[in-house]
Amino acid sequence: MLRKLLIGTALASGLAFAAHAEDVKEVQMLHWWTSGGEAAALNVLKGDLAKEGYAWKDVPVAGGGGDAAMTALKAMVAAGNYPTASQMLGYTVLDYAAAGVMGDLTETAKKEGWDKSVPAALQKFSVYDGKWVAAPVNVHSVNWLWINKAVMDKIGGTEPKTFDDFIALLDKAKAAGVTPLALGGQNWQEATMFDSVVLSTGGPEFYKKAMNDLDDASLKSDTMKKSFDNLAKLVTYVDPNFSGRDWNLATAMVIKGDALVQVMGDWAKGEFHAANKTPGTDFLCYRFPGTDGSVIYNSDMFGMFNVPDDRKAAQIALATATLSKSFQSAFNVVKGSVPARTDVPDTDFDACGKKGIADLKKANEGGTLFGSLAQGYGAPPAVANAYKDVVSKFVHGQIKTSDEAVTELVKAIDDAK
Repeated sequence: MLRKLLIGTALASGLAFAAHAEDVKEVQMLHWWTSGGEAAALNVLKGDLAKEGYAWKDVPVAGGGGDAAMTALKAMVAAGNYPTASQMLGYTVLDYAAAGVMGDLTETAKKEGWDKSVPAALQKFSVYDGKWVAAPVNVHSVNWLWINKAVMDKIGGTEPKTFDDFIALLDKAKAAGVTPLALGGQNWQEATMFDSVVLSTGGPEFYKKAMNDLDDASLKSDTMKKSFDNLAKLVTYVDPNFSGRDWNLATAMVIKGDALVQVMGDWAKGEFHAANKTPGTDFLCYRFPGTDGSVIYNSDMFGMFNVPDDRKAAQIALATATLSKSFQSAFNVVKGSVPARTDVPDTDFDACGKKGIADLKKANEGGTLFGSLAQGYGAPPAVANAYKDVVSKFVHGQIKTSDEAVTELVKAIDDAK
């Protein structure tokens, strides 16, 4: 258990330096933002902190799903070597908070009014035992299609509204000799796509029961079986070299016109942005067919650790900058996500960003804002990892049928609980 591993380090955290030691003017950040679009977005924050006199020390760990970064973080924290902050997802923040190693941003949060501007769905993961322990950076949603417009025009395609429409569109691309579906064969990418397939197949209520509530009857249902059948259909449209491909390389296939579409979270838009592509002209953004009106979300958070006193000023500066309205707009325009504050205007966002902001507002108000199981917001990490493992084995043929996949999924989730 994380708590057992880390609890001994909590006592050694913040007391190593004298109270009057000179403040360290450096922010040490562990993250997995290593693609072009992600690095460009992070440079916005580096620039803001540099203006305040803070140096930036990167601890980048490549791997789009963050698993490698979380392994590195666990080792750092177990050794008592806390970063100023670490990029984290959902339940991981709560695990470290329960282990007693997180800092306390409550005073800053009250001063800046975070409780009024940050959606309750995000506060569930950034506040622990009444204390703010993380600063939400953004809200990503995963149920998106990213389409090359030139290829779409070439094949005479139109926006697919249903799953059957989507299959018909992929068939058109296949007939034209274009790779229909760009996918990276890594478990988090496959499971992220399956999140959307489940929502499309079963609808909002089913998604919530199965993927957030982990309702046994829903997980065992014919609807879940059909979801796996629909996933199997999609996999027939990927190219033979998809296994192990990084997500941003799959995005690049769409940007270059080597593939028609990618099913991916809106961080993919950051890659289009970095390649100077414009929505409506070079690419199209649609909700995954059958999911319009719902948002499957995740949020990058900067988890703040209980650092020594001489590093707290840098941490507060980082937290304050992260949730400033100016940064929330500038960063998310580049990253592809939408602001973690509800009071940031959409003025500087492109058409896809404006749609993302409007969709989030509508889903938040309508009760159709759901945590992504693949992205660490649907259930604790052990369950999410079990889910990703079963989905990936199905995609790669180690699990042969949808009946077997449902059986394995139920068993894996039960074992992980």
